[in-house]
Amino acid sequence: MTNRAFDLMLFDLDGTLVETAPEIMDAVNDTLGQFKLSLVTQQQVNDWIGHGTLTLLVQAVADRSGMTLEAVRSSELLQKMAPVFDGFYQQRCGTRSHLYPQVRETLHSLRAQGVKLAVVTNKESRYTQVVLDAHQLKDLFDEVVSGDSFATKKPDPVGVLHCLAKFGVARERTLFVGDSSIDAATARNAGVPVWLLPYGYNMGQPLEACAPDRVIADFSSLPTSGFAA
Repeated sequence: MTNRAFDLMLFDLDGTLVETAPEIMDAVNDTLGQFKLSLVTQQQVNDWIGHGTLTLLVQAVADRSGMTLEAVRSSELLQKMAPVFDGFYQQRCGTRSHLYPQVRETLHSLRAQGVKLAVVTNKESRYTQVVLDAHQLKDLFDEVVSGDSFATKKPDPVGVLHCLAKFGVARERTLFVGDSSIDAATARNAGVPVWLLPYGYNMGQPLEACAPDRVIADFSSLPTSGFAA
């Protein structure tokens, strides 16, 4: 009989496991510059992270061009910019990102207990794999669900439900760890507990408004032994 706190832990990627905003900003500004648009700030990019990189690019183009979000989404300009951004971001992934404190150590400890670990992110799979590889994280996870793995993405719970079914774990034995209202809503929609970290990207909104089960300071607060408090 195990005394594990949870049998399955699901993690957001950007802002939870890895600080990726600087290199995302670099790729966005590389792209904007190539199309003669003015550059965006780090804070703007931080506040746009969460719904996937294409949505972030749409927001950046709308902000710099004066077009509406709807106009950008249906524009020829976006069709031209998206593959350019793709190339820049593929080059930038791993260049200015870093793991948050205690991430690697905690993941190793959880795996040693037999906890199943998964990433559930809205980042497209081609970028997810580059980031995981850049920081030697890929082998620490039993499953990776990206924003294009299914027809819908967070806050739709499909990725969480997929992991629950794959590993045969009950909702109450599962924990979602993230940094935003999107992660909180995803966990609620799936019926699993959610803990949030305060250092990530929550679109400029206070974490308290997300009503998570717990806000933890960093990964060292995750239960790596004994029952959940």
